[in-house]
Amino acid sequence: MPVTETHIRQMAHAAGIAILTLFLWSGAAWPGDQKKVKDPLGRQMTAPVNPQRIVALAPSITEIVFALGYEERLAGVTMFSDFPEAARALPKVGSYVHLDLEKIVSLDPDLCIAVKDGNPKHVVDRLESFGIPVFAVDPKDLESVMDTILAIGGLINAGKQAERVVRDMRARIEFVEGALAGIDHRPRVFFQIGIDPIVSAGSQTFINELIVRAGGDNLAAGGVPYPRFSREQVLNLRPDVMIITSMARDAIFEKVKAYWSQWPGMPAVQYGRIHLQESNIYDRPTPRLIQGLETLSKILHPQRFQGVP
Repeated sequence: MPVTETHIRQMAHAAGIAILTLFLWSGAAWPGDQKKVKDPLGRQMTAPVNPQRIVALAPSITEIVFALGYEERLAGVTMFSDFPEAARALPKVGSYVHLDLEKIVSLDPDLCIAVKDGNPKHVVDRLESFGIPVFAVDPKDLESVMDTILAIGGLINAGKQAERVVRDMRARIEFVEGALAGIDHRPRVFFQIGIDPIVSAGSQTFINELIVRAGGDNLAAGGVPYPRFSREQVLNLRPDVMIITSMARDAIFEKVKAYWSQWPGMPAVQYGRIHLQESNIYDRPTPRLIQGLETLSKILHPQRFQGVP
């Protein structure tokens, strides 16, 4: 029997009913369905139940979305979204402190995820005035980083993935804590951010928390988040260990090491404990902070991690 246009329409209608039935039984959400949510800042908002086009307004948000396995939904990211490598190829919407509003709108996002510390409030307000929901987070320490991951996971329908990531983070923290139990000496650490000027990290920073959790004493601890130091001040502090972070790691390490090595009386020089590290694993609020904790713990207390890769 020849297939007529009527037959085709009937088959298409039947297929549509079957798909609709499966969709309803699965409990999935229609694209465009909305839900009421409260972000970690306490802001009530309406967001998509199943967002498909997400713009991450900070590199840390990009990393978290990748860690949850939802990178295919990223419609845009900010400059310096460089991890994992695939993030470099995504459309850019300016830096997180200088967002390109027109570019964001042109990407037709159904959700933006912002950070309180960095994203300009007036840009967030404008995005919301255009009907684009903006979910804002504000991680301040390891615990709130894990809360942020869970919040984003719940927001984008990746709750189980978020729980798995956080379980792994907690297990690794507990391993470090167990390895460092009972330490009787805390090396004096000077954590240098960049090269010129000499800047370090005060008490209210991720870096300070990692130093303390890794069994060290942060020589820059205090009320100023990122205090500046002169060369003489650093020498007078007599750090046991120096951690230097820079974006241009290989190009400047020997130069910086040679600079500080002019003062062999400084314990960090005397005992060869000057280390250059990638900055992002110490100050970007993502799951990689745990890598920073593990690395720093091994630097400060290598005897406690013998045989640990």
